[in-house]
Amino acid sequence: MRPLVIGDLTIDIPVIQGGMGVGVSLSSLAGAVAAQGGLGVISTAQIGYNLPDFSSNPMAANLRAIREQVQSAREKAHGGAIGVNIMVATRNYKDYVFEAVKAGVDIIISGAGLPTALPEYVKGSKTKIAPIVSSEKAAKLICRMWDKRHQCTPDMVVIEGPLAGGHLGFSKDQLVPFVENSVDKISDMMHHYDEEIKKIIQVCREYGEKYSKHIPVVIAGGIDGRKEADHCFALGAEGIQVATPFVATEECDAHRNFKEAYVRAEKEDIVILNSPVGMPARGIKNRFLERVNSGIKGEIHCRQCLEHCEPLKIPYCITDALIRAVRGDVENGLVFCGANVDKIKRISTVRDVIEKYI
Repeated sequence: MRPLVIGDLTIDIPVIQGGMGVGVSLSSLAGAVAAQGGLGVISTAQIGYNLPDFSSNPMAANLRAIREQVQSAREKAHGGAIGVNIMVATRNYKDYVFEAVKAGVDIIISGAGLPTALPEYVKGSKTKIAPIVSSEKAAKLICRMWDKRHQCTPDMVVIEGPLAGGHLGFSKDQLVPFVENSVDKISDMMHHYDEEIKKIIQVCREYGEKYSKHIPVVIAGGIDGRKEADHCFALGAEGIQVATPFVATEECDAHRNFKEAYVRAEKEDIVILNSPVGMPARGIKNRFLERVNSGIKGEIHCRQCLEHCEPLKIPYCITDALIRAVRGDVENGLVFCGANVDKIKRISTVRDVIEKYI
């Protein structure tokens, strides 16, 4: 496998560990991945949830935690590359980006919305920027806007497909085959999505040529081993982003119960759910989701997490649900996962996971 080259940043093993919040991918996991030669990624989603002032001042706690977690990851990385994942839907998104840049992260990966202003926020720094897209339309829109408004292009683009975990850049109708577990329909959809990937790569080539730079493309979602990785490289990708397999590792920052939930999960336990974020998402069926589906509304403790959240209208607080799960209460919390979580049969190590791809 060739190194992933992002401008003057080289990732020896072209495996990016996907950012997972709340608290699933922090310094322990990101640092371990970076130490093995991959790109370790910290999720900034409510990153300060364990700090004592989080409930009273979540913004201050989160910004302080960015500095602390990046520094801790650097110490574990032994010179490896560290990035952060910042959702565009995050309230005060600009402040999170500024803090990550001040912390000296190598790259910011940003999705859950269109990061149209991201180049402005990193201007003058060495921090690379990479939008997450799921369609040619989104790739064209971001590249066009960055070209027109900021006279630049992405340093890298991440394509997140329909097999990914957590929030998905697809409509509920597009995800129907996965709800029905229809093997033929899923296979047909993935075949068509391969063509979408090629179109996105072509967009990156065109804008790269305009700016005389190379824009590497990374594919994410359902990449379980070397076979799937080779397929991504054959499509034209230069790297892969992997999240779900890294959860069931000793180094992952989540509680042991969270990891065990992945090990126990069967195919029928994987569901597409409606998130308060307003996007469909993939997770593991449990008592919490059963209550939500029955119409029981949970208590809302606003933690100032999402820009467009309306506390009076949402069925539950996504921050509280994710925190309960990452702390170990996996029956009463929200457990996001990828489409192939049922293939995980044991808790391993970061090194074990990376070796599956090389």
